[in-house]
Amino acid sequence: MRFDRIRLRNFRPYADADLDLRDGVTVIHGLNGSGKSSLLEACFFALYGSKALEGTLDEVVRNGETEAEIDLWFTHDDAAYHVHRRLRQSGDRTSTADCTLDGPDVTVEGARDVRGFVADLLRMDAEAFVNCAYVRQGEVNQLINASPDQRRDVIDDLLQLGRLEEYRERAATARLGVEDVRSGKRGELEKVESQIEAKEDRNLHARLDDLEGELADVTERIEHYERQREKAERTRSEATAILEEHEAKRERLDAIEGDIADLETAITEAEDERESIRESIREARERIADLEADLEERRDAAGLDEATASAVERRRAELDDSEESIREAKSEANASATGLRNQATNLAEKADDLADRADRAEKRAAELREAAEAATNAATDHEERIEDLDAEATDLRARFEDAPVDRGEAADRRSALRDRRAELRERIAELEAKREAAAERVAEAEELLAAGKCPECGQPVEESPHADRIETDRERVAELDAELESARERVAELDDRIEILSDLAEAETRLDELAEERERLAERAAEKRDEAADRREEAEEHESEAADLRERAEETREVAAEKREEAAEAEERVEESTAELEALAETRAAVDAVASRLDRIADHEDEIERLRGEAERIEETNDERRERLAEKRERRDELREAVDGEAIEAARENKEKAEEYLAEVDEELDRLASTRDDLQTKIGGVRNELDALESLRAERDALAERVAALDDLHAEAERLEAMYGDLRAELRQRNVETLERLLNETFDLVYGNDAYAHLRLDGDYELSVVQKDGSELDPAQLSGGERALFNLSLRCAIYRLLAEGIDGAAPMPPLILDEPTVFLDAGHVSRLVDLVEEMREMGVAQIVIVSHDEELVGAADDLVRVEKDPRTNRSTVSRSHPAAIPEE
Repeated sequence: MRFDRIRLRNFRPYADADLDLRDGVTVIHGLNGSGKSSLLEACFFALYGSKALEGTLDEVVRNGETEAEIDLWFTHDDAAYHVHRRLRQSGDRTSTADCTLDGPDVTVEGARDVRGFVADLLRMDAEAFVNCAYVRQGEVNQLINASPDQRRDVIDDLLQLGRLEEYRERAATARLGVEDVRSGKRGELEKVESQIEAKEDRNLHARLDDLEGELADVTERIEHYERQREKAERTRSEATAILEEHEAKRERLDAIEGDIADLETAITEAEDERESIRESIREARERIADLEADLEERRDAAGLDEATASAVERRRAELDDSEESIREAKSEANASATGLRNQATNLAEKADDLADRADRAEKRAAELREAAEAATNAATDHEERIEDLDAEATDLRARFEDAPVDRGEAADRRSALRDRRAELRERIAELEAKREAAAERVAEAEELLAAGKCPECGQPVEESPHADRIETDRERVAELDAELESARERVAELDDRIEILSDLAEAETRLDELAEERERLAERAAEKRDEAADRREEAEEHESEAADLRERAEETREVAAEKREEAAEAEERVEESTAELEALAETRAAVDAVASRLDRIADHEDEIERLRGEAERIEETNDERRERLAEKRERRDELREAVDGEAIEAARENKEKAEEYLAEVDEELDRLASTRDDLQTKIGGVRNELDALESLRAERDALAERVAALDDLHAEAERLEAMYGDLRAELRQRNVETLERLLNETFDLVYGNDAYAHLRLDGDYELSVVQKDGSELDPAQLSGGERALFNLSLRCAIYRLLAEGIDGAAPMPPLILDEPTVFLDAGHVSRLVDLVEEMREMGVAQIVIVSHDEELVGAADDLVRVEKDPRTNRSTVSRSHPAAIPEE
């Protein structure tokens, strides 16, 4: 597995960074605080999200920004993947707004799912990644300082042995679960066997035979009574039929007699109705005579020559034509009057509006003349200010006559000196840290020497090969003191030069500001004088417009007066047309009265004709009724002869006897049916108990099989639990042996000391250093540099063990070392370079180191430089060849 590319936006000090990472050894260098570690942290964060941070998400987004983006491209097992994370800051809280992972035939969304996918893909979570492949700054001694239990848990998790313990615990849980289920099933089996025994003691089959015999006797008696009841029902039905037939004949006879009476009544009523119709015809003729007399009296008022319908229609047409002509004339006169009145009103309003516009134009002209005067005064003020600016610029230019730089160079030169001063201050901080570490080593060594022990291994001085190292450390302290003094003097010199350049830079800035201000004021003065001329011209235009508007207003008022006079004449014509329409309405009312009476005469004549037809219809209907009356009387006589009194009496007696028997037999059948139902219920209960007995026997057999199966499963769970425990112990022992071998190979490579025979790692993950004489030292007794190399060796050995254990199935991530030389002196750094070279020869495809050590930089295949702009606090990354590294 290797990192291919990292791209950042607003992540910690990076506003925008994009870096390709290559195979081999890559060294990331730069001044302290420039953001080197943040670059590696971004790769780790892209894989595991917030789990990879030492702080919180709130510390990730760059100051002043609300969003940050991290993109990581990496290759794993020859497959390419891309992780994208976007953070959003809202108020005091930062959250993941977007998180996706794209790979071959897979897309994962959501921070939690992406982290889980990466952990499954690499077969290590964030904690395992740190313990295996990522040595963070300041954590080089983390594993060596850990307890044996902590160290065992870390290594077991890396080598997947923790899963074996998880599997063993699962097997133990399963075994206990099987025990619980088996106990429950055994209890159920005992309960079922007890129920079976209780049911078998009740002799259910004999009880069923007795009940079925009793049921057969009752069923036979029921069938006998039902046959007798059928005979009685037939007798009752025959008697009922005879009585019903007699009743039907009686009903038909009564119906015919009723029909005869109805027909006789209907004939009498029809004759009365026909006489009433004759009377109505006489009354209608009298009303027609009265209407004809009144008609002659109204004809003259209507203007008719004759009282006919055609004459009425002609007169109405004449009246319609006259009315239409009068209404048209009235409408035209009314419209003319309205229009003339509206015109007069509109013209008056228009005249008033013209007068108002003239007033506004005169007022605007006065305002424009005032604005012209104000613009002229402003232009004069700007020209006086320009003279003051020219005088100040002349004084500032005089400063550069004897200056060490030309005008325009001061700011750039000051920036370059500030960068150099910042580098010197970083160098001073680094030298102070090294001087403090060297002084601490000298102090510890002097205390040990005073006690008669070796300052490095703690053994008696006469037996230690390191007793002369203290002089080297003292010389190193003196060298660092001299370097610190020289660097501090160079910083003081730079402070003086920067102060002079700051004054000149301020003068440059002020001259630029004065030039810009003079140009702006000159433009404003010209604009103000042009504005004054424009305002005077506009004032003259508004004054001319006001005179024209007042003249047009007077002319409009004269036209309005003429329109009012024409409107009065049109209103007089409207009144004349209204009087003519009222006279026409009276004539139309007289014509309508004549028409109304003609219609009423016609209605009476139609009514007479209708009544005559009704009288004829009634006479025809009565003739038909008389014929039906004769037929009904003949049928009545036939039915009276057909009734047989003796047969009817016999039928009544048979029916009564049959009904009495049926009442008795139904009561007995109900009793027998109840007895039969009771027996059937008891038989059903016995049969249900027999079915339940068979079900219990089947349940017993199934429970017995289940208990036997649970016995087998419990034994299998016990074997599985023991197998996982034994396998974990065996694999741990094998891993301890392999890790001890790899640790010794690596430590021998980086530390050639004749005082130590080898390193030992026991089955409980206890670490110790075995000396030549066979005695053992705790790693904490080693010197600071030796402890650092010891721990780096342990981390590299774990990395090698994990790679060999996986056997290529899941390629290892890059080996990442963040500032591994903090606790190392020059000699130990050379051993670290040898260790890095050895790891690369062992097949580690990608090693990334954060360091500014010159020896590590020289051993790099690829060099990445990180720089921070002190003005913006933004960090940038760039790539260069190792040979191009300037000396610190």
